[in-house]
Parts: sequence; structure tokens; C-alpha cells
Amino acid sequence: MATKILGGVAHALPADMRAMLAADPRARAAWESLTPLARNEWICWTIAPKKAETRAEHVRRVRTELKEGMRRPCCWAGCIHRKDKPMSPSQRFVFGKRSLK
Repeated sequence: MATKILGGVAHALPADMRAMLAADPRARAAWESLTPLARNEWICWTIAPKKAETRAEHVRRVRTELKEGMRRPCCWAGCIHRKDKPMSPSQRFVFGKRSLK
């Protein structure tokens, strides 16, 4: 039976990230120490790229950066998919002043 690996607030854990975390105990331990909001940021950052190569690079970076002690992705404006809060002014600026309704 597979052990459950936690996802985020607005995003479920994608299969490629699940496989990476299952294969690396240090990265998984760091992942499990994150808050649900922080896990959500990593997931959103990883699924945002349109190109498969970029997404694969993000998954590799999640592994590396978690093991380096990073708690959230660097220079990420934040998940715009959360429904529990409105977009911040900086998110609206970064994402072209669009809003989620």
C-alpha cells in the first residue's frame, strides 16, 4: 500500500511530483514539514509552465530546493487559484490586473 503524500490547499499533488517525492526521502521529509499553503505554492509553481521540459525542470528544482531548505518557490507571485482570498495588488500587477471571480 502506498503511503499518502500530502497536497496543497487548492491543488492536488500531481503524479510527477508524487513520484519524485516518493523516490527521495530527504525531499519528502522537507515536503511534509511544509504548511499546506507552502505545498500549494510549490504545486502551483510546478504546474504553471506550458512546456513539458519546463515543467520537468520545475519538478527537479522542487527536489533540489526543498533539500536546500527553501520553504516556497523563489520569485513566485503566488497561487491565483485559491478561492479563500482575493488576489493581492502585486498579483494583479504581475498577472495583468485580472481578477478571479
